[in-house]
Amino acid sequence: MKIEICELSKVIDNNIILNNVTMSLESGNIYGFIGRNGSGNTMLLKMICCFVIPTQGNILIDGKSILDKNYFNNKIRALIEKPKFLDGLSGFDNLKLLASINNEIDDNEINYWLDKLGLLKDKNKLYGKYSLGMKQKLGIIQVLMENPQIIILDEPLSGIDENGVNIIRDILLHEKEKGKLIIISTHIKDDIEKMCNIIYKFDNGTVNLLTNNKKN
Repeated sequence: MKIEICELSKVIDNNIILNNVTMSLESGNIYGFIGRNGSGNTMLLKMICCFVIPTQGNILIDGKSILDKNYFNNKIRALIEKPKFLDGLSGFDNLKLLASINNEIDDNEINYWLDKLGLLKDKNKLYGKYSLGMKQKLGIIQVLMENPQIIILDEPLSGIDENGVNIIRDILLHEKEKGKLIIISTHIKDDIEKMCNIIYKFDNGTVNLLTNNKKN
């Protein structure tokens, strides 16, 4: 898949969040977006997911404009900002509820990802009793579990212990090798240097390429 960001700008209350950004993102790569809070990286993720409409410019996904009123893409999954689930349901039941929307996977697939992220033993615990790290892992599972082609993660390693970080890194590198298009946004450069082969820096609405080890 391919995401083309074309002369994209976003202005809110006369504040320039993104200023004339152009870039191309392709499958088989992990892209890192690094920037301080408010630098525009999270805003770009929201626009790719159609949560926010750009002030100017366009985003094309496989040649289709997200501004088209009939646009819909079921191959994108995202975790932006903090994960949100129902406190009164277990971790497993929250995932099962989400999976019922598309009805593409069964309980075995959900349990597989719970096991991969180390949450299988806590699958029946109420989400409201999960720790910060457990909540973050559950949010990552809901992104991964339906075999999306575009994976978008905003600060995915927040609250995750070192072992969990290594597990998530290995999973994402494996998904990259399967040909997925992965975008990771963070304000901590160390979080992404070992995972991302292409890194962009966001600063005051502008975007600059820092690293480009593009897959051939």
